[in-house]
Amino acid sequence: MSILIINAGSTSLKYALFENEKELDRGIFEIKANNYEKAIKQLLRQQNNLQDITVVGHRIVHGGHKFVKPTLINDEVISSIESFNDLAPLHNPFNLACAKIVREYLPDIPHVAVFDTAFFSGLPAQAKIYALPREITEKYEIYRYGFHGLSHEYAMNDVARQLNRDVKQLNLITCHLGGGGSIAAIKQGQPIDISMGWTPMEGLVMMTRSGDLGPGIVLELLKRLPGEVTEEKVNQLEDLLNHHSGIKGLSGISDFRGLLKQLSLGDEDAKLAFDIAIYRIVKYIGAYWAILGGQLDAIAFTGAIGAGNPITRNQIINKLKFLTNVEFLVVKPDEEFIIYKNTIKLFPEQ
Repeated sequence: MSILIINAGSTSLKYALFENEKELDRGIFEIKANNYEKAIKQLLRQQNNLQDITVVGHRIVHGGHKFVKPTLINDEVISSIESFNDLAPLHNPFNLACAKIVREYLPDIPHVAVFDTAFFSGLPAQAKIYALPREITEKYEIYRYGFHGLSHEYAMNDVARQLNRDVKQLNLITCHLGGGGSIAAIKQGQPIDISMGWTPMEGLVMMTRSGDLGPGIVLELLKRLPGEVTEEKVNQLEDLLNHHSGIKGLSGISDFRGLLKQLSLGDEDAKLAFDIAIYRIVKYIGAYWAILGGQLDAIAFTGAIGAGNPITRNQIINKLKFLTNVEFLVVKPDEEFIIYKNTIKLFPEQ
């Protein structure tokens, strides 16, 4: 009785196969030209006992206000999730495209959507609600949803394991640092703030996303960029902030390894981009230390950058020497396992 986990991105498809929390198989496929079907066919051909797969769990990034728990996928659910695609354009469309294909090949078993935003659905009001007129907030459902929830949840649990303590006894700051980045404050097992907000663009300086910007800057760009303010112009601005800003916009470098290489060669643009990114991370950690009342047990680093080359971690830690009696821990990311754990909440007998 096996459970297949699918974690689809814009350029890769990760998968894992579990049985009673034991990992049976794991892998990753590179996706070119959005050809998920080829990867899925190969993945399914590799399974010796395809008939033993009883459930498939899918990662979906944005569940909006509707989806805060693991949810059985049907056509109506897919249609509802699609309404949030504009809020996570780098992820949701690819998550759903892959889910549709897998459902076609495995139509007779349940498929479950597990949402990245779900972990943060219980944020306290002071963190969740923006200072907009309440009628606007409620009409358009503009709230802090938060992202990378699966990664932050896994990091929280792994820190508890490393420290041999119950999560409800711990105050943590978890740092998911990868192509996208986010930082969460977790108090006694419950997230109380997250740097990403209504969309994944908010918060840290990321590889191609701007992170925090004053709303006046967005308004000024709409005025100054060529052309009338049309839907096309708004889309161009969204593309600028999502795909051509952040470290790429500052340095012209769109991958972190390339940034570190140029940094070692003394490239001034690379150094400025790196310094700004580190500054924003330290700034958020300091803020979250404050909202945790100065009671902090550990800071966890996860994600490809956070748990990868130690240069970035060391730069951050060196700027946090004012924190005493705080553990700095590395958590190897495993979103697939936490998707599995959330999937079986609907099928405890599995």
